[in-house]
Amino acid sequence: MSNPFVQIVEPLDPKQPLKKFFNLSKLEDVRYARLPFSIRILLEAAIRNCDEFLVKKGDVENILNWKVMQHKNVEVPFKPARVILQDFTGVPAVVDFAAMRDAVKKLGGDPEKINPICPADLVIDHSIQVDFNRQSDSLQKNQDLEFERNKERFEFLKWGSQAFKNLRIIPPGSGIIHQVNLEYLARVVMDQDGYYYPDSVVGTDSHTTMIDGLGVLGWGVGGIEAEAVMLGQPISMVLPEVVGYKLVGNPQPLVTSTDIVLTITKHLRQVGVVGKFVEFFGPGVAQLSIADRATIANMCPEYGATAAYFPVDDISIGYLIQTGRDKEKVMCTKRYLEAVGMLRDFKNSSQDPDFTQVVELDLHTVVPCCSGPKRPQDKVAVADMKKDFETCLGAKQGFKGFQIAPDRHNSIVKFNFEGCDFELAHGSVVIAAITSCTNTSNPSVMLGAGLLAKKAVEAGLTVKPYIKTSLSPGSGVVTYYLRESGVMPYLSQLGFDVVGYGCMTCIGNSGPLPESVVEAITQGDLVAVGVLSGNRNFEGRVHPNTRANYLASPPLVIAYAIAGTIRIDFEKEPLGINASGKKIFLKDIWPTRNEIQAVERQFVIPGMFKEVYEKIETVNKAWNALDAPSDKLYTWNPKSTYIKSPPFFDGLTLALQTPKTIEDAYVLLSFGDSVTTDHISPAGNIARNSPAARYLTSRGLTPREFNSYGSRRGNDAVMARGTFANIRLVNKFIDKQGPQTIHFPSGEVLDVFDAAERYKQAGHPLIVLAGKEYGAGSSRDWAAKGPFLLGVKAVLAESYERIHRSNLVGMGVIPLQYLPGEDAGTLGLTGRERYTIIIPEKLKPQMNVQIKLDTGKTFNAIMRFDTDVELTYFHNGGILNYMIRKMAS
Repeated sequence: MSNPFVQIVEPLDPKQPLKKFFNLSKLEDVRYARLPFSIRILLEAAIRNCDEFLVKKGDVENILNWKVMQHKNVEVPFKPARVILQDFTGVPAVVDFAAMRDAVKKLGGDPEKINPICPADLVIDHSIQVDFNRQSDSLQKNQDLEFERNKERFEFLKWGSQAFKNLRIIPPGSGIIHQVNLEYLARVVMDQDGYYYPDSVVGTDSHTTMIDGLGVLGWGVGGIEAEAVMLGQPISMVLPEVVGYKLVGNPQPLVTSTDIVLTITKHLRQVGVVGKFVEFFGPGVAQLSIADRATIANMCPEYGATAAYFPVDDISIGYLIQTGRDKEKVMCTKRYLEAVGMLRDFKNSSQDPDFTQVVELDLHTVVPCCSGPKRPQDKVAVADMKKDFETCLGAKQGFKGFQIAPDRHNSIVKFNFEGCDFELAHGSVVIAAITSCTNTSNPSVMLGAGLLAKKAVEAGLTVKPYIKTSLSPGSGVVTYYLRESGVMPYLSQLGFDVVGYGCMTCIGNSGPLPESVVEAITQGDLVAVGVLSGNRNFEGRVHPNTRANYLASPPLVIAYAIAGTIRIDFEKEPLGINASGKKIFLKDIWPTRNEIQAVERQFVIPGMFKEVYEKIETVNKAWNALDAPSDKLYTWNPKSTYIKSPPFFDGLTLALQTPKTIEDAYVLLSFGDSVTTDHISPAGNIARNSPAARYLTSRGLTPREFNSYGSRRGNDAVMARGTFANIRLVNKFIDKQGPQTIHFPSGEVLDVFDAAERYKQAGHPLIVLAGKEYGAGSSRDWAAKGPFLLGVKAVLAESYERIHRSNLVGMGVIPLQYLPGEDAGTLGLTGRERYTIIIPEKLKPQMNVQIKLDTGKTFNAIMRFDTDVELTYFHNGGILNYMIRKMAS
């Protein structure tokens, strides 16, 4: 190792003489101790993988003064230790790999060079839906239907696990990717290739950040970027700012980790942390379990940061032992971290690093809360929920408004369900789901929900039968301790049976509502409610018929299910009246923290984790029985509506094509703020009147066989038609919500795909106009691939969420950003103009480019290629084209 910034120390452990390690702290520079822990890991990974990093730039003397380095826009070539994928993003990644092998072969190269170099684990957790609930056999029925719908996808993934080295598949039914990572896959310290070094990971799911709670530096990237990482390409990123988030005080007895994270989410959205690291410190961190920290780190995408890091401390080491990791390896991990100064004591302020900025939260000030009705950052104290929802009813259509006329606020629709009469009103709960990686990994809130259910049943409370209740644990361990602690029967009595192991309701796999419920909602134009223990509640995501969706802790999900409405003041109004006529209030059944902790200590034990995970790769008999081809090149089936060779590499040559000026582009869509990847590329149901539905019908499928957009991500023909197909899309060109736009040459209002096809046939390039936070939400690569296939050459926005900007770069779509203080309004842009974007011959990161309109107006915008590496990708037409040329030559 020639890099003078690194010293190699050996051996740490006499029993393992080959285990050397890099020790940056041996520079004996006091500034090293002031570096944020997350930055130390980032730099160590960069130095370990690239001898020339920093040395060639002459920055060795300055690197420890990282605040200075930030202003120099230093590019860090970060190579993570691992990659994780889930099936919604994993299927298109394997499809791309298969197509890249074909492309390399056509260019005369060795197709088997397209193979993961970086170890990758793919967890199948996004395919299962809540088709059956409130039945003892719901789990088996949902899993059987999952295999029936997705057999072709699963066979394809099994082919991939055999065709590609270093790609491991965790079968369906095992759990949610991030909980499996937390409880099983994460190492904290790697002991490979003769060295110890910190574990790090990137994943094709935005909530990969959950692992930061255990002290593993990780974050979500676009699927396209992850593919490049798997093929050995580093992630080139500008050295980030690090916001220190200081936690002090103790949480109040009734507060859960969900309340804490929703409070932090709102706070950090206000602070503004997009593109930055957040690192937690302060004595309050020591009050949080690893599950609590993981909950906070999980929702990092909701507050917009790149990573939300908790350094490793003794509680982290204890968690590794609790979850059944090998004790001797855990002790080696601890000794390594002590040796390099990376074991944190949060009560010792002398260890506190220097941060770009410090913000503080007193945990004692946190109160029980929810978030909604349309965004995770819109926190509402539980005490204010009733009043807030009623205000939202009449407020102007927007993030906090539904614009319901005052005389209709108390509308009631009667309906019949299974022979009994019921009523629905605005605020009626129709979905109540304990779901998602955010909370189901946390024993305190899951056992809290179970104990609340027990007390509710014993008090004589029930949940109305038409409410779609469900419980989808993050892993089999959760079911294990819920069952062993004796609370599972009570959860089942309230309708919260285990329906599957996967993301389910949180990603829109909520399944159908009863027809009579849908009819009542439609008849009364009601604002029906979904309450879920998830991390996202964007419009149109959870279910098409729940216009309001609230994020809440698992105990609160059950409480609102019992109440049957969001319009309740728990302090003043009872949850219900039992058969004896007694009013039961929430405070009567809410379990204390001491009760929960006592049950957790008794029933969440290492043996559970060992028993569940030692058979995780072989326990699914249906998966084991799948027969997949063994060829190294995939044989594409032209009749398949799930797996199709994408057109991304059609006509690709070894020679580079010089990027050209975009001339006279039409605006396909004009948006306001907070357009999410759910708006751009929905994951849920395929509407029967959509372009994707018409395509599938033309291929002989019935609506029952449509499945979801998420399951169809291996087929570009479906996904292109599903781009901008969200039923809650707000396009400024149209006076109502819906996936339509104006085709300006004809003046016709068309579905977005149909309009784009008209433009493409006429040879017209397209752009999209947007406001702030464009591309918030999931890391889905189809939110960039879809617009690319529609002919979108550039997006012009006020700001971008990090992952989506990266995905646009990866597909060769230009992310343009207004100059500070400018936007469509200040520039007088209507979107009806035609735009010429001047692309200079010589490009440099974040340069200004000129945009000319057919009206004669001219203005400048920032071209958001942030690094030289991103410019290289652009010259190649995207990351994957670059990798194909590299492998072929």
